[in-house]
Amino acid sequence: MPPDDAAPGMARATLSPKTFPAGDCPMTVTRRTLLASGLTTGLTVPALGAPGLAAGRPLELDSGDAPAPFDAMPEPPFIADPSLLRLDDGWLFHKGDIVVPPILGHEESYQNAKAGIAQGAAAVGYDDSDWRTVELPHDWAMEEVVDPNANVAQGYRRRGIGWYRRTLKLPVEWRGRYLEVQLGAAATNAKVWFNGVLVAHSFSGYTAILIDITPYARFGEELNTLAVRVDAETMEGWWYEGAGLYRHNWLAVRDGVSIVTDGLHADPRKGDGGWTVPVALTVSNIQKTAATVRAEAVLIDPAGRTIGRAETDVSVDPLKTAEANMTIPVADPQAWSVDHPTLYRVETRLLRDGKAIDARATRIGFREIRFDAATGFYLNGVATKIKGVCVHQDHAGVGVAMPDAMWEWRIRRLKAMGCNALRCSHHAPAPELLDACDRLGMLVMDENRNFNPSPDYLCQLQWLVRRDRNRPSVFLWSVFNEEPMQGTEQGYEMVRRMAEAVKELDTARPVTAAMNDGMFSPLNVSDAVDVMGFNYQHRRYDKFHAAHPAKPMTSSEDTSAFMTRGVWKTDMARHEVSSYDTDAAEWGLTHHESWRMIDTRPFVAGTFVWTGFDYHGEPTPFEWPTTSSVFGIMDLCGFAKMAFHLRRAQWVDDAPALAIAPHWTWPGREGEAIRVIALTNAETVELRLNGRSLGIRTVDRLAMPEWQVPYRPGRLEAIGYRAGRAVSRTFVETAGAPVALRLVADRGGMLGTGGDVQPFTVMAVDAQGRIVPDAAAQVAFRVTKGAVIGVGNGDPNDHDSEVLPARRLFHGLAQALVRAEAGAGTLTLEASAPGLKPARASVRVIAAQPLPALPATRPVAMLTDWKRSDFAATRPDPLRRYAGNDMNSLVYARPGRLEGPGEGVWSTYRTSFTPRRRVAEQGGAVVFAEVVGRAEAWVDGVKRAEKPDFAGAPLVVPFPAGPGERQVVLVVEAEPGKASGLGRTVSVREG
Repeated sequence: MPPDDAAPGMARATLSPKTFPAGDCPMTVTRRTLLASGLTTGLTVPALGAPGLAAGRPLELDSGDAPAPFDAMPEPPFIADPSLLRLDDGWLFHKGDIVVPPILGHEESYQNAKAGIAQGAAAVGYDDSDWRTVELPHDWAMEEVVDPNANVAQGYRRRGIGWYRRTLKLPVEWRGRYLEVQLGAAATNAKVWFNGVLVAHSFSGYTAILIDITPYARFGEELNTLAVRVDAETMEGWWYEGAGLYRHNWLAVRDGVSIVTDGLHADPRKGDGGWTVPVALTVSNIQKTAATVRAEAVLIDPAGRTIGRAETDVSVDPLKTAEANMTIPVADPQAWSVDHPTLYRVETRLLRDGKAIDARATRIGFREIRFDAATGFYLNGVATKIKGVCVHQDHAGVGVAMPDAMWEWRIRRLKAMGCNALRCSHHAPAPELLDACDRLGMLVMDENRNFNPSPDYLCQLQWLVRRDRNRPSVFLWSVFNEEPMQGTEQGYEMVRRMAEAVKELDTARPVTAAMNDGMFSPLNVSDAVDVMGFNYQHRRYDKFHAAHPAKPMTSSEDTSAFMTRGVWKTDMARHEVSSYDTDAAEWGLTHHESWRMIDTRPFVAGTFVWTGFDYHGEPTPFEWPTTSSVFGIMDLCGFAKMAFHLRRAQWVDDAPALAIAPHWTWPGREGEAIRVIALTNAETVELRLNGRSLGIRTVDRLAMPEWQVPYRPGRLEAIGYRAGRAVSRTFVETAGAPVALRLVADRGGMLGTGGDVQPFTVMAVDAQGRIVPDAAAQVAFRVTKGAVIGVGNGDPNDHDSEVLPARRLFHGLAQALVRAEAGAGTLTLEASAPGLKPARASVRVIAAQPLPALPATRPVAMLTDWKRSDFAATRPDPLRRYAGNDMNSLVYARPGRLEGPGEGVWSTYRTSFTPRRRVAEQGGAVVFAEVVGRAEAWVDGVKRAEKPDFAGAPLVVPFPAGPGERQVVLVVEAEPGKASGLGRTVSVREG
């Protein structure tokens, strides 16, 4: 858990170095517990490698809301499927659609209907030489300028249509293996072609696209082309959804008999005889004969010890699947909980003739979940109020293309606030987010996007459940959000079918739906779910519970309060909302009101606040020029608003929490009363101004104590008491004019995989090192041994680029997301601004192996589709023309396959191609890697090369520059009685 932070001008609490008495805060205060609790202001600790924080100097973040440094490296990724190769680099990208000209001719119409002969940018031979190289994950919408004529819900960024292409070179030894391309997600809809064959349609921007490419794959010298058209004009949501291939992508290379993707199901069960781990493996067979293999499973405890195993045989027919079922008993396992997220591992493998041919693993947790209609939610038998937030999946600077490490960073931020659950609204989450939730201890409501039980859409829900049903963090399946048919018989029938589809795959977790109406209709969706989910219907909690006392219920979405970080007075004309928690949407409540409604009702299992973080798009209650929401407890960068400290004071019970709102820098307002709030979980709190007590207040954690304090520059201090003893202390001080910048890294070290990313906070400080809460300097970033991949400041009205390495401070803060280069060394980030002393931050980059990847291959124009004439006794005319509707005089031929011997020795091979731009401008050559037989080559009716010998040999056929399509004819004379033709690949090279 990371350290806490303060809202602008809000200081974190300090702790006395002693142990709290039993019944107060049962924890021994150590450096580690201090860092975990986040109460670090005024505490002298080592600087954790964070730049600008000298060893032995206090962590001086007491005037800002930036997260304090965290003293842990990111955990290397868990390898669940060793058959996967990363497929994120080597992609070419074109923004905008590529329209195929109308097809008019006989031959073109005929060819268009055939597999493997795609048109336009999907074609194998399409010229993509002008496309730019991108590395995935990629969200091209973040590159767009905000446009007042674009969709408000999408943050005024135009999305459009884009194309991606990648060349794959597959080793010959992979022939006969199962090959699967896995595209993590494409925003929003997509079509995928492999070697010119349309192999997939995707109807959702949140589900993975799994493509068996085994039938179409080419090996060795023959290259493969993967083309993806992403339609981001299509909208699934009413928030910023990004555009492009924005999650990780993989190539699975498996044995002909293997475990299918998401084919390992191992979710612990507790019965009368204790705990067991039922293990089910779904095994497929692409071979031509049936196979019997041995399935093995072992259970490994947190210390790495094998504590159980099971095995069985399974037989699989060709092109079928079969299931291997095993059970591992477990004696007295350690429980997984949000406070102690203990993880075990299940490792499985398949063996044939004693040799391992495939393996799969998953992390699991032993935990019990139960919803009680009268008393709420129980985790491992302990009553646990759900203290959750709703989240979207984007972040400042990177949009929906979230770096892996930022998911963990976000979960640490939420846990620092006392949050124990999140709702993935309203779509399937990234698996890296769930990895972090499993590992750090965060409950997850896993939500389906499309409310539709028809086959194309039901499979999206089934995929979600299969993928996530082993995870201890996932405790609820949500099948929809706020659907108009929720109160109808039709809606009931739809949910009944969707809930049944979930139960067929997972019986351990209840099904819910997020309803905002219709729950009192005679037959409605609540009758088809296990747990009733309320969106904003706080006035109906009591009525529904009285009418349905046996139905468990939770708030699935509530609050919708507005705050602009650093703003303390609402100004609707300026599109700024006060941080005092005074404003909410007309359908919602303030944070104070919302939690009171839930905390005082034991039958309401908990809350999911809208939202944990601000997000691009849906800028309610505003429109232009506001481009992002202001609902968040934190802003787009994860900087805390006052709501962070309010929720922390209400939600954290096992560590002191204390913050002051607002900051104490109000020039020109001397003598004017300032509303001051102490946000604390103490029993009483005292406020002092410049050493003079302003009184002690009893703390109501549902309201929080307040004072009206005439402004006088200096030091405003709060002290929290339990049983009359001071247990926490915090302060804010008046800041002077900004004189310098400061940079703070989240971590003192990074992994040198080439993909590790972390946020750096930049702030303006005065001569005494205090953060200046109204600083607005324009900051430029420069990095060595890394790259700035995105910037932000949390200002919902800022239209500057989020991808260029510069950002204006917003109320004293901004953020740069920095990716480290591969290899060991030192990454250094420099920040500069006019009139301020620049800042520099350096972090160690530790050598680490990147995940295995399929090497990028430079695109080469391959001529793969040829037509061959029948063998003849006399030399054919290379200039002969065939009728456009003659589809039978010539037969299809492919390089790599010799023909004959035939009744004669002569034949022709014909094809056409349009050269890539550079070849068209400079000239090039058709390169036959091997021609068997004597040959002469003609290009556009001109003989360009000869091969005088029968033996197989290369043939290079040059041709001049020029636009348009080229016609190639190869006349081949076979050695009598022997096969002839195109022995290997044919390509077009630059001259």
